[in-house]
Amino acid sequence: MRILAVALVAALLSACASNPFNAYAIQPGTPRDAVIARLGKPTRVVALPAGERLQYSLQPFGQYAWMVDLDASGKALQARQVLTAAQFQRIEPGQWTRADVEREFGPPARVEEVASWKGPIMTYRWTDGSDMFYSVYLDERNVVRRAHPGMEFVNAPDRE
Repeated sequence: MRILAVALVAALLSACASNPFNAYAIQPGTPRDAVIARLGKPTRVVALPAGERLQYSLQPFGQYAWMVDLDASGKALQARQVLTAAQFQRIEPGQWTRADVEREFGPPARVEEVASWKGPIMTYRWTDGSDMFYSVYLDERNVVRRAHPGMEFVNAPDRE
């Protein structure tokens, strides 16, 4: 019985650590007001050519960002978690700008400048089985010049 209780607690903790937005299951056709009633006030609202995007980001410390795209009548078209390897691979250096990155991924966890790079570096926290960073390097005109993943070692096991 004790083993069953421990397993149950472990399963519940695992569920809490996973993507918190999964429980909301926003379906296509859900009205804007119902989305906000379910998810709360969005981090940002971004205009799209045929509607708007509600951004729900857990940055700077979380590892998830959900986008809910609405059509012109305010009905949900899709809802998805965007801080994934497949989504990050869509970034096109030389083509995308800071505005494009923030439209697609929401606000970054941090924006920094370093002496070895002329321009801001946007960093997103995400997870891919391990704690990760995704760095987007912009030039002085806010055009993406390079982007790549990296490990976040803050929660990595100690190595002696």
